[in-house]
Amino acid sequence: MGKSQPVISKERIEHRIFLIRGQKVMLDRDLAELYGVPTKRLNEQVRRNPNRFPPDFMFQLTPEEVNSLRSQIATLKTGRGRHRKYLPYAFTEQGIAMLSSVLNSERAIQVNVTIMRAFVKLRQMLGTHRELAEKLAEQDRRLEGHDVKIRSLFEAIRQLMAPPERSRRRIGFHAG
Repeated sequence: MGKSQPVISKERIEHRIFLIRGQKVMLDRDLAELYGVPTKRLNEQVRRNPNRFPPDFMFQLTPEEVNSLRSQIATLKTGRGRHRKYLPYAFTEQGIAMLSSVLNSERAIQVNVTIMRAFVKLRQMLGTHRELAEKLAEQDRRLEGHDVKIRSLFEAIRQLMAPPERSRRRIGFHAG
């Protein structure tokens, strides 16, 4: 069998992975959109299978966390019935993997595979940065007492390695 095109691009998924409570998570509404089901139905399936979703697989956001996300990604729409009544759920990588067992559609399986690959890619990128940081620290120790210019070079490299500040998404229509 030939390799089929993914339903969703990894890049599209990577933009929907957030760091909340020190964990990389995806929100229920984003997952529902990717799976092609209403958020209400996704959460309904989760509620019907509570043993599959312990707290380390899924948790509900606090109002403060929701407000923080809302200010970052402008999720609240105006008008009657246009906003959520309930606080959203955040799913960890394990929770997302478990979703494939309760959402039994071909699209859900394909989307899950792509999501798992995006998480692996993020983990690999973080590992590469960590390895490079360790090597720089080792070199820095070796250069104790050596030229100040070399130290400033290492400091400049560390600053370049620092994760960029997360910028706000632009609002409106964007071609491309």
